[in-house]
Amino acid sequence: MAVPKRKLSKSRKRTRRGGHVRNTTMATQACPRCGSPKLPHRVCGECGFYRGQKRIEVEDR
Repeated sequence: MAVPKRKLSKSRKRTRRGGHVRNTTMATQACPRCGSPKLPHRVCGECGFYRGQKRIEVEDR
């Protein structure tokens, strides 16, 4: 079984992992009804509509 000769430093390990381990932001789009930002394929939290139909009741703020 292969065993490393030396301990891998934190900076070397993090540099290697840096390409795919990152903090990504969620893509948002404007709600076609009210224009507020929402996640795609989700019910709008401001108006409660999804694909032109009222899906949830939203209380006024």
